[in-house]
Amino acid sequence: MGHTLDAKHLKRYKDLTRLFLKYGRSDLRDRAGLDDTLPDEDRPGEEGEDTDASGMADDLEEMGPTFVKLGQLLSTRPDLFPPEVLKELSRLQDRVEPFDEEEVTRIVEEELGVRISKAFREFSTKPLAAASLAQVHSAVLRDGRPVAVKVQRPGIRSMIRDDMEVLEDLADTVEKRSEAGKRYAVTQMLEEFKGSLMQELDFRKEARNLEALAENLKEFDRIVVPQPVEDYTTSRVLTMDFVAGRKITSLSPLARMEMEGEALAEQLFQAYLKQILVDGFFHADPHPGNVFLTDDGQLALIDLGMVARIAPSMQEKLLKLLLAVSEGRGEDAAEIAIGMGTKRSDFEEKNYLHKVSQLVERHQDSTVEDIDIGRVVMELNRLSAEHGIRLPADLTMLGKTLLNLDEVGRTLDPTFDPNAAIRRHAADIMQRRMLKSASPANLFSSVLEMNDFMQRLPARLNRVLDTVADNELRMRVDAFDEVHMMEGLQKIANRITIGLILAALIIGAAMLMQVDTDFQILGYPGLAMICFLAAAVGGVILVVEILLHDEKQDKTPPPR
Repeated sequence: MGHTLDAKHLKRYKDLTRLFLKYGRSDLRDRAGLDDTLPDEDRPGEEGEDTDASGMADDLEEMGPTFVKLGQLLSTRPDLFPPEVLKELSRLQDRVEPFDEEEVTRIVEEELGVRISKAFREFSTKPLAAASLAQVHSAVLRDGRPVAVKVQRPGIRSMIRDDMEVLEDLADTVEKRSEAGKRYAVTQMLEEFKGSLMQELDFRKEARNLEALAENLKEFDRIVVPQPVEDYTTSRVLTMDFVAGRKITSLSPLARMEMEGEALAEQLFQAYLKQILVDGFFHADPHPGNVFLTDDGQLALIDLGMVARIAPSMQEKLLKLLLAVSEGRGEDAAEIAIGMGTKRSDFEEKNYLHKVSQLVERHQDSTVEDIDIGRVVMELNRLSAEHGIRLPADLTMLGKTLLNLDEVGRTLDPTFDPNAAIRRHAADIMQRRMLKSASPANLFSSVLEMNDFMQRLPARLNRVLDTVADNELRMRVDAFDEVHMMEGLQKIANRITIGLILAALIIGAAMLMQVDTDFQILGYPGLAMICFLAAAVGGVILVVEILLHDEKQDKTPPPR
Protein backbone atom coordinates (compact mmCIF):
# COMPACT_ATOMS: atom_id res chain seq x y z
CA MET A 1 0.00 0.00 0.00
CA GLY A 2 2.92 2.26 0.59
CA HIS A 3 1.24 4.41 3.25
CA THR A 4 3.14 6.90 5.39
CA LEU A 5 1.90 7.93 8.80
CA ASP A 6 -0.39 10.95 8.50
CA ALA A 7 -0.03 13.65 11.14
CA LYS A 8 -3.80 14.19 11.40
CA HIS A 9 -4.24 10.61 12.65
CA LEU A 10 -1.52 10.68 15.32
CA LYS A 11 -3.92 10.16 18.25
CA ARG A 12 -5.53 7.16 16.52
CA TYR A 13 -2.08 5.68 15.79
CA LYS A 14 -1.13 6.06 19.43
CA ASP A 15 -4.39 4.56 20.74
CA LEU A 16 -4.24 1.53 18.43
CA THR A 17 -0.54 0.87 19.04
CA ARG A 18 -1.01 1.07 22.79
CA LEU A 19 -4.03 -1.26 22.54
CA PHE A 20 -2.07 -3.97 20.74
CA LEU A 21 1.01 -3.65 22.93
CA LYS A 22 -1.23 -3.92 25.99
CA TYR A 23 -3.45 -6.86 25.02
CA GLY A 24 -1.67 -8.72 22.19
CA ARG A 25 0.13 -12.01 22.67
CA SER A 26 3.52 -11.37 24.30
CA ASP A 27 5.53 -13.13 21.56
CA LEU A 28 3.86 -11.00 18.87
CA ARG A 29 4.25 -7.79 20.87
CA ASP A 30 7.98 -8.38 20.93
CA ARG A 31 8.17 -8.98 17.17
CA ALA A 32 5.64 -6.46 15.87
CA GLY A 33 8.10 -3.59 15.55
CA LEU A 34 5.81 -1.06 17.25
CA ASP A 35 7.56 -0.61 20.58
CA ASP A 36 9.51 2.45 19.50
CA THR A 37 6.50 4.19 17.94
CA LEU A 38 5.19 5.26 21.36
CA PRO A 39 6.87 7.65 23.78
CA ASP A 40 7.81 6.12 27.13
CA GLU A 41 4.99 7.79 29.04
CA ASP A 42 2.33 6.27 26.71
CA ARG A 43 3.63 2.69 26.74
CA PRO A 44 1.56 0.10 28.64
CA GLY A 45 2.93 -1.56 31.76
CA GLU A 46 4.76 -4.86 31.85
CA GLU A 47 2.89 -8.04 31.06
CA GLY A 48 0.34 -8.74 33.76
CA GLU A 49 0.15 -5.08 34.84
CA ASP A 50 -3.23 -3.47 34.17
CA THR A 51 -4.08 -5.86 31.34
CA ASP A 52 -7.57 -6.99 32.35
CA ALA A 53 -9.01 -8.65 29.24
CA SER A 54 -12.41 -6.96 29.63
CA GLY A 55 -10.70 -3.60 29.21
CA MET A 56 -9.97 -4.22 25.54
CA ALA A 57 -13.66 -4.50 24.66
CA ASP A 58 -14.35 -1.26 26.54
CA ASP A 59 -11.44 0.49 24.80
CA LEU A 60 -12.67 -0.61 21.36
CA GLU A 61 -16.22 0.56 22.07
CA GLU A 62 -14.90 3.99 23.04
CA MET A 63 -12.97 4.22 19.74
CA GLY A 64 -16.11 3.90 17.63
CA PRO A 65 -18.03 1.65 15.21
CA THR A 66 -15.08 0.61 13.01
CA PHE A 67 -13.22 -0.74 16.00
CA VAL A 68 -16.26 -2.52 17.41
CA LYS A 69 -16.47 -4.41 14.11
CA LEU A 70 -12.70 -4.93 14.13
CA GLY A 71 -12.94 -6.41 17.62
CA GLN A 72 -15.62 -8.83 16.45
CA LEU A 73 -13.30 -9.92 13.63
CA LEU A 74 -10.30 -10.27 15.96
CA SER A 75 -12.33 -12.55 18.23
CA THR A 76 -11.80 -15.24 15.55
CA ARG A 77 -7.98 -14.85 15.55
CA PRO A 78 -6.43 -17.00 18.30
CA ASP A 79 -3.06 -16.54 16.62
CA LEU A 80 -3.02 -12.84 17.54
CA PHE A 81 -4.53 -12.64 21.04
CA PRO A 82 -4.50 -14.81 24.17
CA PRO A 83 -7.65 -16.83 25.07
CA GLU A 84 -8.88 -14.48 27.81
CA VAL A 85 -8.91 -11.53 25.39
CA LEU A 86 -10.65 -13.56 22.67
CA LYS A 87 -13.36 -14.55 25.14
CA GLU A 88 -14.12 -10.91 25.89
CA LEU A 89 -13.99 -9.86 22.24
CA SER A 90 -16.49 -12.58 21.30
CA ARG A 91 -19.01 -10.87 23.62
CA LEU A 92 -18.41 -7.46 22.08
CA GLN A 93 -21.74 -5.95 21.08
CA ASP A 94 -22.80 -2.55 19.81
CA ARG A 95 -23.93 -0.31 22.66
CA VAL A 96 -24.47 3.20 21.26
CA GLU A 97 -26.88 6.05 21.70
CA PRO A 98 -29.51 6.60 18.96
CA PHE A 99 -29.09 9.60 16.69
CA ASP A 100 -31.50 12.54 16.39
CA GLU A 101 -35.05 12.13 15.10
CA GLU A 102 -34.48 14.98 12.64
CA GLU A 103 -31.55 13.07 11.12
CA VAL A 104 -33.69 9.94 10.80
CA THR A 105 -36.37 11.86 8.92
CA ARG A 106 -33.82 13.60 6.69
CA ILE A 107 -32.01 10.40 5.69
CA VAL A 108 -35.19 8.40 4.99
CA GLU A 109 -36.76 11.16 2.89
CA GLU A 110 -33.50 11.83 1.06
CA GLU A 111 -33.02 8.14 0.22
CA LEU A 112 -36.64 7.31 -0.73
CA GLY A 113 -37.23 10.61 -2.54
CA VAL A 114 -40.59 11.25 -0.84
CA ARG A 115 -41.84 12.58 2.45
CA ILE A 116 -42.19 10.01 5.23
CA SER A 117 -45.93 10.75 5.49
CA LYS A 118 -46.32 9.83 1.80
CA ALA A 119 -44.35 6.58 2.05
CA PHE A 120 -45.69 5.33 5.39
CA ARG A 121 -49.03 5.40 7.13
CA GLU A 122 -47.14 5.36 10.44
CA PHE A 123 -43.44 5.86 11.26
CA SER A 124 -42.00 5.80 14.78
CA THR A 125 -39.00 8.11 15.10
CA LYS A 126 -38.09 6.39 18.36
CA PRO A 127 -35.81 3.45 17.44
CA LEU A 128 -36.48 -0.14 18.42
CA ALA A 129 -32.72 -0.77 18.57
CA ALA A 130 -29.55 1.25 17.94
CA ALA A 131 -26.22 -0.18 16.77
CA SER A 132 -22.92 1.22 15.60
CA LEU A 133 -23.79 1.27 11.88
CA ALA A 134 -27.57 1.81 11.94
CA GLN A 135 -30.73 1.85 13.98
CA VAL A 136 -34.14 0.24 13.41
CA HIS A 137 -37.56 1.91 13.49
CA SER A 138 -41.04 0.43 13.33
CA ALA A 139 -43.43 1.65 10.62
CA VAL A 140 -46.57 0.76 8.68
CA LEU A 141 -46.82 1.00 4.89
CA ARG A 142 -49.72 2.74 3.19
CA ASP A 143 -51.31 -0.66 2.50
CA GLY A 144 -51.25 -1.56 6.22
CA ARG A 145 -48.22 -3.88 6.11
CA PRO A 146 -46.10 -3.57 9.30
CA VAL A 147 -42.39 -3.14 8.55
CA ALA A 148 -39.06 -2.44 10.21
CA VAL A 149 -36.93 0.34 8.71
CA LYS A 150 -33.17 0.16 9.16
CA VAL A 151 -31.54 3.59 8.83
CA GLN A 152 -27.79 4.08 8.46
CA ARG A 153 -26.03 6.44 10.84
CA PRO A 154 -25.19 9.84 9.36
CA GLY A 155 -21.51 10.33 8.51
CA ILE A 156 -20.67 6.69 9.25
CA ARG A 157 -19.08 6.07 5.85
CA SER A 158 -16.61 8.94 6.08
CA MET A 159 -15.80 7.96 9.68
CA ILE A 160 -15.04 4.38 8.59
CA ARG A 161 -12.93 5.60 5.65
CA ASP A 162 -10.78 7.68 8.04
CA ASP A 163 -10.45 4.78 10.47
CA MET A 164 -9.50 2.39 7.69
CA GLU A 165 -6.75 4.81 6.60
CA VAL A 166 -5.31 4.62 10.11
CA LEU A 167 -5.51 0.82 10.20
CA GLU A 168 -3.95 0.49 6.74
CA ASP A 169 -1.06 2.80 7.71
CA LEU A 170 -0.30 0.80 10.85
CA ALA A 171 -0.67 -2.56 9.09
CA ASP A 172 1.71 -1.41 6.38
CA THR A 173 4.22 -0.29 9.02
CA VAL A 174 4.00 -3.58 10.94
CA GLU A 175 4.36 -5.70 7.80
CA LYS A 176 7.39 -3.74 6.59
CA ARG A 177 9.18 -3.60 9.92
CA SER A 178 8.67 -7.10 11.30
CA GLU A 179 8.69 -10.72 10.26
CA ALA A 180 5.61 -11.25 12.41
CA GLY A 181 3.68 -8.79 10.25
CA LYS A 182 4.61 -10.69 7.08
CA ARG A 183 3.90 -14.10 8.65
CA TYR A 184 0.40 -13.16 9.81
CA ALA A 185 -0.40 -11.23 6.60
CA VAL A 186 -1.88 -8.28 8.45
CA THR A 187 -2.47 -6.19 5.33
CA GLN A 188 -4.37 -9.04 3.67
CA MET A 189 -6.47 -9.55 6.79
CA LEU A 190 -7.27 -5.84 6.83
CA GLU A 191 -8.28 -5.85 3.15
CA GLU A 192 -10.72 -8.69 3.85
CA PHE A 193 -12.11 -6.80 6.85
CA LYS A 194 -12.51 -3.63 4.78
CA GLY A 195 -14.38 -5.51 2.05
CA SER A 196 -16.71 -7.11 4.59
CA LEU A 197 -17.39 -3.80 6.33
CA MET A 198 -18.12 -1.93 3.10
CA GLN A 199 -20.62 -4.65 2.14
CA GLU A 200 -22.38 -4.15 5.48
CA LEU A 201 -22.74 -0.46 4.63
CA ASP A 202 -24.68 -1.28 1.45
CA PHE A 203 -28.17 -2.28 2.61
CA ARG A 204 -29.10 -3.43 -0.90
CA LYS A 205 -26.69 -6.34 -0.43
CA GLU A 206 -28.34 -7.20 2.88
CA ALA A 207 -31.71 -7.20 1.11
CA ARG A 208 -30.35 -9.73 -1.42
CA ASN A 209 -29.00 -11.79 1.46
CA LEU A 210 -32.43 -11.87 3.10
CA GLU A 211 -34.01 -13.09 -0.13
CA ALA A 212 -31.35 -15.76 -0.73
CA LEU A 213 -31.52 -17.11 2.82
CA ALA A 214 -35.31 -17.25 2.78
CA GLU A 215 -35.20 -19.27 -0.45
CA ASN A 216 -32.60 -21.67 0.93
CA LEU A 217 -34.54 -22.23 4.18
CA LYS A 218 -38.06 -22.39 2.79
CA GLU A 219 -38.37 -26.09 3.73
CA PHE A 220 -37.96 -25.31 7.46
CA ASP A 221 -41.44 -24.47 8.75
CA ARG A 222 -40.24 -23.16 12.13
CA ILE A 223 -37.72 -20.63 10.76
CA VAL A 224 -38.65 -17.20 9.43
CA VAL A 225 -36.47 -14.75 7.49
CA PRO A 226 -37.98 -11.23 7.09
CA GLN A 227 -38.23 -10.14 3.47
CA PRO A 228 -37.21 -6.72 2.12
CA VAL A 229 -39.60 -4.23 0.52
CA GLU A 230 -37.82 -3.53 -2.78
CA ASP A 231 -39.31 -0.09 -3.51
CA TYR A 232 -38.41 1.17 -0.03
CA THR A 233 -34.81 -0.07 0.08
CA THR A 234 -31.64 1.84 -0.87
CA SER A 235 -27.96 1.62 0.08
CA ARG A 236 -28.69 3.53 3.34
CA VAL A 237 -32.28 2.51 4.13
CA LEU A 238 -33.57 -1.06 4.37
CA THR A 239 -37.29 -1.68 4.76
CA MET A 240 -38.32 -5.26 5.61
CA ASP A 241 -41.05 -7.30 7.27
CA PHE A 242 -41.64 -6.49 10.91
CA VAL A 243 -41.07 -9.53 13.15
CA ALA A 244 -43.27 -9.48 16.24
CA GLY A 245 -41.42 -11.32 18.96
CA ARG A 246 -38.68 -11.24 21.58
CA LYS A 247 -35.00 -12.02 21.71
CA ILE A 248 -34.59 -15.52 23.06
CA THR A 249 -32.22 -14.20 25.74
CA SER A 250 -35.02 -12.05 27.19
CA LEU A 251 -37.47 -14.94 27.66
CA SER A 252 -38.66 -15.71 31.16
CA PRO A 253 -38.33 -19.26 32.57
CA LEU A 254 -42.09 -19.72 32.15
CA ALA A 255 -41.97 -18.66 28.48
CA ARG A 256 -39.13 -21.12 27.85
CA MET A 257 -41.18 -23.92 29.34
CA GLU A 258 -44.13 -23.12 27.09
CA MET A 259 -42.16 -23.08 23.81
CA GLU A 260 -41.15 -26.21 21.90
CA GLY A 261 -37.47 -25.72 22.63
CA GLU A 262 -36.25 -29.16 21.57
CA ALA A 263 -37.90 -29.02 18.13
CA LEU A 264 -36.77 -25.41 17.58
CA ALA A 265 -33.13 -26.16 18.51
CA GLU A 266 -33.08 -29.26 16.29
CA GLN A 267 -34.47 -27.45 13.26
CA LEU A 268 -32.24 -24.38 13.75
CA PHE A 269 -29.11 -26.54 13.89
CA GLN A 270 -30.25 -28.56 10.87
CA ALA A 271 -30.87 -25.34 8.96
CA TYR A 272 -27.35 -24.11 9.71
CA LEU A 273 -25.79 -27.39 8.67
CA LYS A 274 -27.62 -27.03 5.35
CA GLN A 275 -26.48 -23.42 4.96
CA ILE A 276 -22.84 -24.21 5.70
CA LEU A 277 -22.36 -27.65 4.14
CA VAL A 278 -24.86 -27.68 1.27
CA ASP A 279 -25.69 -24.12 0.20
CA GLY A 280 -22.25 -22.64 0.98
CA PHE A 281 -23.97 -19.40 2.07
CA PHE A 282 -24.80 -18.79 5.72
CA HIS A 283 -25.83 -16.21 8.27
CA ALA A 284 -22.48 -15.69 10.01
CA ASP A 285 -23.66 -13.86 13.13
CA PRO A 286 -26.40 -15.92 14.85
CA HIS A 287 -25.73 -14.56 18.35
CA PRO A 288 -28.78 -14.65 20.65
CA GLY A 289 -29.59 -11.01 19.91
CA ASN A 290 -30.13 -11.84 16.24
CA VAL A 291 -32.51 -14.76 16.87
CA PHE A 292 -36.11 -13.88 17.79
CA LEU A 293 -38.89 -16.09 19.09
CA THR A 294 -41.97 -14.88 17.21
CA ASP A 295 -45.41 -14.56 18.78
CA ASP A 296 -46.54 -17.72 16.95
CA GLY A 297 -43.62 -19.80 18.28
CA GLN A 298 -41.24 -19.66 15.32
CA LEU A 299 -37.60 -18.55 15.12
CA ALA A 300 -36.74 -15.43 13.10
CA LEU A 301 -33.19 -14.78 11.82
CA ILE A 302 -32.52 -11.06 11.53
CA ASP A 303 -29.57 -8.78 10.67
CA LEU A 304 -27.97 -10.39 7.63
CA GLY A 305 -25.31 -7.76 7.16
CA MET A 306 -22.66 -10.37 7.96
CA VAL A 307 -22.79 -13.48 5.80
CA ALA A 308 -20.13 -15.93 4.65
CA ARG A 309 -19.64 -18.10 1.58
CA ILE A 310 -17.79 -21.42 1.41
CA ALA A 311 -16.47 -23.13 -1.73
CA PRO A 312 -17.64 -26.72 -2.42
CA SER A 313 -14.14 -28.14 -1.92
CA MET A 314 -13.94 -26.51 1.52
CA GLN A 315 -17.43 -27.76 2.40
CA GLU A 316 -16.30 -31.37 2.01
CA LYS A 317 -13.32 -30.79 4.32
CA LEU A 318 -15.50 -29.03 6.89
CA LEU A 319 -17.98 -31.92 6.87
CA LYS A 320 -15.18 -34.43 7.45
CA LEU A 321 -13.79 -32.27 10.26
CA LEU A 322 -17.15 -31.85 12.00
CA LEU A 323 -17.84 -35.58 11.80
CA ALA A 324 -14.39 -36.40 13.20
CA VAL A 325 -14.92 -33.98 16.10
CA SER A 326 -18.47 -35.15 16.84
CA GLU A 327 -17.33 -38.81 16.87
CA GLY A 328 -14.29 -38.15 19.05
CA ARG A 329 -11.69 -39.07 16.39
CA GLY A 330 -9.00 -36.64 17.48
CA GLU A 331 -6.15 -37.81 15.27
CA ASP A 332 -8.39 -37.80 12.19
CA ALA A 333 -9.52 -34.27 13.04
CA ALA A 334 -5.89 -33.15 13.29
CA GLU A 335 -4.97 -34.74 9.94
CA ILE A 336 -7.95 -33.04 8.26
CA ALA A 337 -7.00 -29.69 9.77
CA ILE A 338 -3.42 -30.09 8.53
CA GLY A 339 -4.76 -30.75 5.04
CA MET A 340 -6.90 -27.59 5.23
CA GLY A 341 -4.22 -25.25 6.57
CA THR A 342 -0.96 -23.65 5.49
CA LYS A 343 2.12 -24.86 7.36
CA ARG A 344 4.69 -22.39 8.63
CA SER A 345 8.38 -23.21 8.97
CA ASP A 346 7.92 -23.77 12.74
CA PHE A 347 5.10 -26.34 12.36
CA GLU A 348 5.31 -29.05 15.05
CA GLU A 349 3.33 -31.97 13.60
CA LYS A 350 3.86 -34.59 16.31
CA ASN A 351 2.99 -32.23 19.15
CA TYR A 352 0.06 -30.83 17.17
CA LEU A 353 -1.44 -34.29 16.59
CA HIS A 354 -1.14 -35.05 20.29
CA LYS A 355 -2.75 -31.78 21.43
CA VAL A 356 -5.67 -31.98 19.00
CA SER A 357 -6.34 -35.61 19.95
CA GLN A 358 -6.43 -34.59 23.60
CA LEU A 359 -8.78 -31.69 22.83
CA VAL A 360 -11.31 -33.78 20.91
CA GLU A 361 -11.22 -36.71 23.31
CA ARG A 362 -11.60 -34.41 26.32
CA HIS A 363 -14.79 -32.91 24.93
CA GLN A 364 -16.05 -36.30 23.81
CA ASP A 365 -16.00 -37.45 27.44
CA SER A 366 -17.91 -34.37 28.64
CA THR A 367 -21.56 -34.40 29.58
CA VAL A 368 -24.14 -33.29 27.02
CA GLU A 369 -24.59 -29.94 28.78
CA ASP A 370 -20.86 -29.19 28.54
CA ILE A 371 -20.24 -30.08 24.89
CA ASP A 372 -19.86 -27.08 22.55
CA ILE A 373 -18.70 -28.02 19.06
CA GLY A 374 -18.14 -24.34 18.32
CA ARG A 375 -15.78 -24.13 21.29
CA VAL A 376 -13.88 -27.16 20.03
CA VAL A 377 -13.48 -25.62 16.56
CA MET A 378 -12.29 -22.31 18.03
CA GLU A 379 -9.86 -24.17 20.30
CA LEU A 380 -8.64 -26.09 17.26
CA ASN A 381 -7.89 -22.76 15.58
CA ARG A 382 -5.93 -21.63 18.64
CA LEU A 383 -3.88 -24.85 18.80
CA SER A 384 -3.16 -24.61 15.09
CA ALA A 385 -1.88 -21.05 15.44
CA GLU A 386 0.30 -21.99 18.41
CA HIS A 387 1.87 -24.97 16.62
CA GLY A 388 2.70 -23.28 13.32
CA ILE A 389 -0.26 -23.90 11.00
CA ARG A 390 -2.62 -21.21 9.65
CA LEU A 391 -6.16 -22.47 9.08
CA PRO A 392 -8.36 -20.82 6.43
CA ALA A 393 -10.63 -17.93 7.35
CA ASP A 394 -13.64 -20.14 6.53
CA LEU A 395 -12.87 -22.29 9.55
CA THR A 396 -12.49 -19.38 11.95
CA MET A 397 -15.80 -17.93 10.75
CA LEU A 398 -17.41 -21.37 11.10
CA GLY A 399 -16.06 -21.70 14.63
CA LYS A 400 -17.54 -18.39 15.73
CA THR A 401 -20.87 -19.17 14.03
CA LEU A 402 -21.09 -22.56 15.75
CA LEU A 403 -20.08 -20.99 19.06
CA ASN A 404 -23.01 -18.56 18.83
CA LEU A 405 -25.26 -21.36 17.61
CA ASP A 406 -24.33 -23.53 20.60
CA GLU A 407 -25.39 -20.71 22.92
CA VAL A 408 -28.71 -20.29 21.10
CA GLY A 409 -29.30 -24.05 21.16
CA ARG A 410 -28.64 -24.22 24.90
CA THR A 411 -31.07 -21.35 25.47
CA LEU A 412 -33.80 -23.14 23.51
CA ASP A 413 -33.07 -26.59 24.93
CA PRO A 414 -30.49 -27.03 27.74
CA THR A 415 -30.10 -30.73 26.88
CA PHE A 416 -29.50 -30.17 23.15
CA ASP A 417 -26.46 -32.11 21.88
CA PRO A 418 -24.89 -30.55 18.75
CA ASN A 419 -22.52 -33.50 18.29
CA ALA A 420 -25.43 -35.92 18.08
CA ALA A 421 -27.25 -33.55 15.71
CA ILE A 422 -24.30 -33.58 13.31
CA ARG A 423 -24.19 -37.38 13.33
CA ARG A 424 -27.97 -37.60 12.81
CA HIS A 425 -27.95 -35.31 9.80
CA ALA A 426 -24.67 -36.41 8.17
CA ALA A 427 -26.37 -38.84 5.77
CA ASP A 428 -28.98 -36.24 4.78
CA ILE A 429 -26.24 -33.65 4.16
CA MET A 430 -24.33 -36.06 1.92
CA GLN A 431 -27.50 -36.83 -0.04
CA ARG A 432 -28.23 -33.13 -0.50
CA ARG A 433 -24.68 -32.48 -1.67
CA MET A 434 -24.95 -35.27 -4.24
CA LEU A 435 -28.29 -33.94 -5.49
CA LYS A 436 -26.83 -30.45 -5.71
CA SER A 437 -23.88 -31.75 -7.74
CA ALA A 438 -26.45 -33.34 -10.08
CA SER A 439 -28.11 -29.98 -10.75
CA PRO A 440 -28.97 -29.02 -14.36
CA ALA A 441 -26.07 -26.55 -14.47
CA ASN A 442 -23.55 -29.21 -13.42
CA LEU A 443 -25.10 -31.77 -15.78
CA PHE A 444 -24.93 -29.32 -18.70
CA SER A 445 -21.30 -28.62 -17.85
CA SER A 446 -20.56 -32.36 -17.87
CA VAL A 447 -22.39 -32.77 -21.18
CA LEU A 448 -20.35 -29.96 -22.74
CA GLU A 449 -17.11 -31.56 -21.51
CA MET A 450 -18.23 -34.92 -22.90
CA ASN A 451 -19.12 -33.29 -26.22
CA ASP A 452 -15.64 -31.74 -26.41
CA PHE A 453 -14.09 -35.12 -25.58
CA MET A 454 -16.09 -36.91 -28.29
CA GLN A 455 -15.18 -34.29 -30.89
CA ARG A 456 -11.46 -34.65 -30.17
CA LEU A 457 -11.47 -38.44 -29.77
CA PRO A 458 -11.41 -39.52 -33.49
CA ALA A 459 -8.37 -37.36 -34.33
CA ARG A 460 -6.50 -38.52 -31.23
CA LEU A 461 -7.37 -42.17 -31.91
CA ASN A 462 -6.18 -41.88 -35.54
CA ARG A 463 -2.84 -40.48 -34.39
CA VAL A 464 -2.35 -43.38 -31.96
CA LEU A 465 -3.28 -46.01 -34.59
CA ASP A 466 -0.96 -44.43 -37.20
CA THR A 467 1.89 -44.49 -34.71
CA VAL A 468 1.26 -48.16 -33.92
CA ALA A 469 1.03 -49.08 -37.63
CA ASP A 470 4.36 -47.34 -38.37
CA ASN A 471 5.98 -49.15 -35.46
CA GLU A 472 6.81 -45.79 -33.86
CA LEU A 473 4.96 -46.23 -30.60
CA ARG A 474 7.20 -45.66 -27.62
CA MET A 475 6.28 -46.13 -24.01
CA ARG A 476 8.24 -44.28 -21.35
CA VAL A 477 8.13 -46.09 -18.04
CA ASP A 478 9.93 -44.94 -14.92
CA ALA A 479 10.95 -48.26 -13.33
CA PHE A 480 14.00 -50.11 -11.97
CA ASP A 481 16.78 -51.42 -14.31
CA GLU A 482 15.90 -55.10 -14.78
CA VAL A 483 19.30 -55.91 -16.39
CA HIS A 484 21.10 -54.53 -13.39
CA MET A 485 18.76 -56.43 -11.11
CA MET A 486 19.45 -59.76 -12.91
CA GLU A 487 23.19 -59.21 -12.67
CA GLY A 488 22.81 -58.62 -8.97
CA LEU A 489 20.72 -61.75 -8.49
CA GLN A 490 23.27 -63.81 -10.45
CA LYS A 491 26.09 -62.45 -8.29
CA ILE A 492 24.16 -63.37 -5.15
CA ALA A 493 23.57 -66.90 -6.46
CA ASN A 494 27.27 -67.29 -7.29
CA ARG A 495 28.29 -66.14 -3.84
CA ILE A 496 25.89 -68.55 -2.18
CA THR A 497 27.24 -71.43 -4.32
CA ILE A 498 30.87 -70.56 -3.52
CA GLY A 499 29.98 -70.31 0.16
CA LEU A 500 28.39 -73.75 0.10
CA ILE A 501 31.50 -75.23 -1.61
CA LEU A 502 33.83 -73.65 0.97
CA ALA A 503 31.62 -74.90 3.78
CA ALA A 504 31.73 -78.43 2.28
CA LEU A 505 35.53 -78.28 2.06
CA ILE A 506 35.83 -77.32 5.71
CA ILE A 507 33.40 -80.03 6.86
CA GLY A 508 35.16 -82.61 4.65
CA ALA A 509 38.57 -81.60 6.00
CA ALA A 510 37.32 -81.95 9.57
CA MET A 511 36.06 -85.47 8.83
CA LEU A 512 39.28 -86.47 7.02
CA MET A 513 41.30 -85.41 10.05
CA GLN A 514 40.10 -88.61 11.71
CA VAL A 515 41.62 -90.80 8.93
CA ASP A 516 45.28 -91.68 9.57
CA THR A 517 47.31 -91.76 6.29
CA ASP A 518 50.95 -91.97 5.33
CA PHE A 519 50.63 -88.74 3.37
CA GLN A 520 50.85 -85.92 5.91
CA ILE A 521 51.44 -82.17 5.91
CA LEU A 522 52.81 -80.59 9.05
CA GLY A 523 51.97 -83.82 10.91
CA TYR A 524 48.29 -83.80 9.86
CA PRO A 525 46.55 -86.00 7.25
CA GLY A 526 47.56 -84.49 3.89
CA LEU A 527 44.16 -84.67 2.18
CA ALA A 528 42.48 -82.95 5.08
CA MET A 529 45.07 -80.18 5.05
CA ILE A 530 44.61 -79.66 1.31
CA CYS A 531 40.85 -79.20 1.85
CA PHE A 532 41.50 -76.72 4.67
CA LEU A 533 43.98 -74.76 2.56
CA ALA A 534 41.62 -74.73 -0.44
CA ALA A 535 38.81 -73.43 1.78
CA ALA A 536 41.08 -70.76 3.27
CA VAL A 537 42.33 -69.56 -0.11
CA GLY A 538 38.81 -69.57 -1.52
CA GLY A 539 37.52 -67.55 1.46
CA VAL A 540 40.29 -64.94 1.09
CA ILE A 541 39.61 -64.61 -2.66
CA LEU A 542 35.84 -64.18 -1.98
CA VAL A 543 36.46 -61.43 0.59
CA VAL A 544 38.85 -59.57 -1.73
CA GLU A 545 36.35 -59.84 -4.58
CA ILE A 546 33.60 -58.38 -2.42
CA LEU A 547 35.73 -55.49 -1.17
CA LEU A 548 37.22 -54.54 -4.54
CA HIS A 549 34.54 -55.19 -7.13
CA ASP A 550 31.09 -54.91 -5.54
CA GLU A 551 29.28 -51.55 -5.99
CA LYS A 552 29.10 -49.59 -2.78
CA GLN A 553 25.68 -48.25 -1.71
CA ASP A 554 25.43 -44.49 -1.84
CA LYS A 555 24.37 -43.50 1.63
CA THR A 556 23.82 -39.85 0.74
CA PRO A 557 20.06 -39.18 0.94
CA PRO A 558 18.48 -37.95 -2.27
CA PRO A 559 17.66 -34.27 -2.45
CA ARG A 560 14.13 -33.39 -1.39
